[in-house]
Amino acid sequence: MATLSTPGVYVDELNAFPNSVAPVATAVPAFVGYTPKAEYQGKSYYNKPQKINSFAEFQAIFMLDNPPPPADAAKQYNPEYYLIAQQAMPTRGDYMMLAGTYYSILPDPSTIYYLYNSVRLFYQNGGGAAYIVSVGGYGPANKQPLADPAAQVVNPNVTLTDLQTGLALLQNEPEPTMYICPEATLLSIADNGTLMQSMLLQAQTMQTAVCIFDVIGGACPDPILYTNDIQAFRNNTGNSGLSYGVSYYPFICTTVMQPSDIDFTNLFGGDTKQLEPLLNPPSAPNPVAAQILATIQAPPPNSMSNSQLQAALLASSQTYNQIVNHVLSNANILPSSGAMAGVYTLNDNMSGVWNAPANTSIVGAAALPIRLSDSQQENLNVDAVSGKSINAIRFFNGQGILVWGARTLDGNSQDWRYISVRRTMTFIEQSVKLAARAYVFEPNDANTWSAVKSMISSFLTGVWKEGGLQGASAADAFQVDVGLGSTMTADDLLNGFMRVSIMVAVVHPAEFIVITFEQQQAQSG
Repeated sequence: MATLSTPGVYVDELNAFPNSVAPVATAVPAFVGYTPKAEYQGKSYYNKPQKINSFAEFQAIFMLDNPPPPADAAKQYNPEYYLIAQQAMPTRGDYMMLAGTYYSILPDPSTIYYLYNSVRLFYQNGGGAAYIVSVGGYGPANKQPLADPAAQVVNPNVTLTDLQTGLALLQNEPEPTMYICPEATLLSIADNGTLMQSMLLQAQTMQTAVCIFDVIGGACPDPILYTNDIQAFRNNTGNSGLSYGVSYYPFICTTVMQPSDIDFTNLFGGDTKQLEPLLNPPSAPNPVAAQILATIQAPPPNSMSNSQLQAALLASSQTYNQIVNHVLSNANILPSSGAMAGVYTLNDNMSGVWNAPANTSIVGAAALPIRLSDSQQENLNVDAVSGKSINAIRFFNGQGILVWGARTLDGNSQDWRYISVRRTMTFIEQSVKLAARAYVFEPNDANTWSAVKSMISSFLTGVWKEGGLQGASAADAFQVDVGLGSTMTADDLLNGFMRVSIMVAVVHPAEFIVITFEQQQAQSG
């Protein structure tokens, strides 16, 4: 109380309770990549990290505006595919047979993007708050299909410089807890490796986020040589910040894109003349389909909309239905990272960050490009050489598609092997760090030490009660020490250091459940 000079009665309120630790958010992904647009009310949002709380906000800022009715809705994503005749049945990639000829379904790589659909998957799987860093719009189409069904899809419009620039912008954003770059798999293998190492280094430096990676080759894996893709991934992730990295394999075949999202503009670069010999061949003439194609190529006044022409084509030709279904299936093969961000969010909200985000399904996942067996997953989950674990997404009869792995890339580390341990420690560290700022420049004495210890202990007790720490009692679950002679020396006090030592017993997942059976001899009654 200030020095009193005037007679009277004065009230001096004292704080009865110490400050508390406010838990930080644990599931806030940051998506870096290309969007249909990045503008709202005349303001550009390119290369500006923007927080959104719903898909409606993403739609308002990063999606194209729909024209007024009765015009068709704007197409937010327009991948282009080609049917290329093959001399024999293809051994890789999707294909179909028409009039005795095999056709591979091949994309124009310059039209393939993943961020838009990854955000949709994120919200389908329980997503909430997120950051979007749009590094640019969609580039021009090359009007050329992928040269080889077995080749990697590399989009020349997706550049390492763009993605690294977007990633660097997140250095000023401490809130995101996940870094996700779905279009990293559209880079060359070397550029993808450089980007992943940059992401891990930034995550290790900031200590606030984990990086969720996809494996190049996971969209169309070779049933025998897919291990080469795994090895290439491990070779390109480096050795720094591995505890902040998580990887999932393979891609997932989703239902996020619907039949209304694909029409004749997605085929042959919009050149419907190339469709005509497929829909109206001499061996099986289809004059109705030919007339519709002619209308598309030379539209009369007040012509039908694209959606109406598409419906007419579907009704007139079973072959066209088959083509559209194949193209839709290909466009729906997506990296799993966006869906996993939603799985993490739902897991944290329902069970807590200390619960492993595994043994759970993925909403929107309908199939997998490859079905891994137990023996095949062994080399993904445990790698004696590099220690870099890759989590499998697997199909189980009667259960469907499940996330079947809970490890970080630092799979050989006893401290940081599990995703839930890494993320729980990040949650505790950042929550305590932010709360401790209130005591910066406070007197470095016993009163402050007691207040800090009480604040942290109260927070950790709450975490223990919720199941985030293991132990029969709070004393078994954690220990907080601060004070002269225990965590600090006299020199520390003179130099302005207040050192707090915190030890926690974090819950580890039961990854391997071993049940032992033994026969015993029957006992007489």
